[in-house]
Amino acid sequence: MTLDLRDRVAIVTGGSAGLGRSHALLLAKRGAKVVVNGRNRARVDTVVEEIRSAGGEAVASYDSVERAEGAEAIVATAIATYDKVDILVNNAGFLRDRSFLKAELEDVEAVIRVHLLGTINCSKAVWPLMNEQAYGRIVMTTSMAATSGNFGQCAYGAAKAGVLGLMNCLSLEGRKRNVLVNAISPVAATGMTEGMFDEDTAEAFRSELVSPAVAWLASERCDVIGHTFTAGGGAFGRIHYFETAGVRFGNEEPATVEAFDAQFQAIDSLTGAEECEIGSRMRAAFPS
Repeated sequence: MTLDLRDRVAIVTGGSAGLGRSHALLLAKRGAKVVVNGRNRARVDTVVEEIRSAGGEAVASYDSVERAEGAEAIVATAIATYDKVDILVNNAGFLRDRSFLKAELEDVEAVIRVHLLGTINCSKAVWPLMNEQAYGRIVMTTSMAATSGNFGQCAYGAAKAGVLGLMNCLSLEGRKRNVLVNAISPVAATGMTEGMFDEDTAEAFRSELVSPAVAWLASERCDVIGHTFTAGGGAFGRIHYFETAGVRFGNEEPATVEAFDAQFQAIDSLTGAEECEIGSRMRAAFPS
């Protein structure tokens, strides 16, 4: 089956280079009308022209995702040009890598403003529109720095973990109105990762090898919520949470520190671990 995004309108933040550019080009190639957002006007204009030269439709947006008014302006550009928003790809970001010992709080805050608050701002700006039209696809961007950790990326990892928390909650709120929220955890050779890959590895981890996952999550074919997909180097997978079988001590004789210590191996063991479905733990704790 050929995936078709005709008549869909997509916003791609951070769309002027790297992963965002690849996402925007593929969405447009599949028929979507794309709002290419970024702060570098020349690069944004170049991507818009690439799309138009290939026969697609695109418009530029130079507003910042860091503030609510910037996100609202991005959405306003989409509405003014194409009358609606069907797809939001939250991709904008940058790195200021420092070990926690050396990290300046201003740098931590700057990273969180773009990666986490930028994702919140843009998602909030499209949320009422998507719910009203009973259709929407939001693709978050997280990182292995959040799911597995990475030395020197305390700010980035914290922001990207926050993105996953947002995804989990919005997934539950949006599914009744066919607003589906998922995430990708990409690995790609981009400006953000410059110097991390040698020439051969960089070629193997081209940005465009990530974008098929984004295009699928942005389409009507997507029927899942709260999923996080790894993507990079032509490989795709899924990251998911599990909870161990654990040990129940009971309420009549509450556990002591010593009891926890004695049962630690059983508590920590992955044997018999069960998949944590979105919202399942809350439903188990408070059954209707």
